Amino acid sequence: MEETMSESDAPAETLAPAFTGRLGTDPIPALRLPKSETDPEATYQFIHDELMLDGSSRLNLATFVTTWMDPQAGRLMAETFDKNMIDKDEYPATAEIETRCVNMVAALFHAENLDPADPSSATGVSTIGSSEAVMLGGLALKWRWREARRAAGKDASKPNLVLGSNVQVVWEKFCRYFDVEPKYLPMEPGRYVITPEQVREAVDENTIGVVAILGTTFTGELEPVAEIAAALDELAASGGPDVPLHVDAASGGFVVPFLHPDLEWDFRVPRVVSINVSGHKYGMTYPGIGFVVWRSKEHLSEDLVFRVNYLGGDMPTFTLNFSRPGNQVIGQYYNFIRLGVAGYTQIMETLRDTALMLSKQISEIENMAIITDGSAIPVISFEVTGDPGFTVFDISHELRARGFQVPAYTMPADAEDVAVLRIVLREGFSRDIAHKLGEDIADVVGYLREGVGRGHTDQAFAH
Repeated sequence: MEETMSESDAPAETLAPAFTGRLGTDPIPALRLPKSETDPEATYQFIHDELMLDGSSRLNLATFVTTWMDPQAGRLMAETFDKNMIDKDEYPATAEIETRCVNMVAALFHAENLDPADPSSATGVSTIGSSEAVMLGGLALKWRWREARRAAGKDASKPNLVLGSNVQVVWEKFCRYFDVEPKYLPMEPGRYVITPEQVREAVDENTIGVVAILGTTFTGELEPVAEIAAALDELAASGGPDVPLHVDAASGGFVVPFLHPDLEWDFRVPRVVSINVSGHKYGMTYPGIGFVVWRSKEHLSEDLVFRVNYLGGDMPTFTLNFSRPGNQVIGQYYNFIRLGVAGYTQIMETLRDTALMLSKQISEIENMAIITDGSAIPVISFEVTGDPGFTVFDISHELRARGFQVPAYTMPADAEDVAVLRIVLREGFSRDIAHKLGEDIADVVGYLREGVGRGHTDQAFAH
């Protein structure tokens, strides 16, 4: 008779069932392929049980990423997991839906020369997320700068990019991977966005572009796009370099058009040549989906577009990624059709109102100071003031024990002495839960004020 290894005898790096005797008791190696098959129900239960150790995604207030969609959207996405987005000849309906989404985004951002009857009039692509979109936008800037320099007979070996030290890490990756010098503009306590004056002083003839952020990762603030563009216009008009502007609207691109429709930050600003946006943030689609769109075709070098025919049919492609499931585009299209302008506006207004309620609740707690109240985009950031004997890291730790994941971290270069907490409000986070969070923050602060639970230094941060 074959002997069965007991759980107590199993090596440390193995998986053992939670229900001994019901699903079998042979441990499964965690770091190697098992030698034999496992029953599908048992396999499901193994993995399902291990995932119980994850925190609740709905109470994860660190992430901007969508954690709830309509069940109908979930069904559509489950039905299209198996469709490869890159196989446009084989899946023409999915490809058509992607084109529609790109056109909708381009129109939302007021791109030039759009024809509602011509889907090819929009210049842009869907991506796996804003990180890929950033890379593509950055490459387009570099290519156009290099082409212009070479056409003028000038050196094109030292490109640089002007951006704030508050950028998301993907911009650092872009500069390192594609050999572009980053010229970081520092923050300072009380100012966590770049200024037109900083930009004007930093750009030179080797600058491929300036990055302005619509909804910073650190605080959710909107950088002054129109004012930065005006400074660059003045510089170019006075004989200085003619530098384009890219807007990183990963977080704010699907918020500002609905909450602040009159704010000019997009292609209504002539110097803005490209914009990236994340569908899986406030586009309210499960990850991963993003877009990058250009003002017009002339801002995307044809050199960057590849044409392949081995999937059947001539297919232009401008992506870093290749194969990916088509269901993310389907999920985004569902939201666009399901919600429309009215639906997105209502949701964003509700999130803003909830954020304002919660930020007011927090501001009434002694030693708590609000940095951003959620009126720009639904993101609250706040800090501990005075010397109460505890830190934002202590508050974050105690809130996690109550089920709320609220990140605490230090600010970027030249403002590192400022430590903050950030709350990202997303659909599915109700006013009642927000009120309960406010009460828990007050309780935690009272608990820490008594001298209990202090001394934590772990930073938690999510993009």
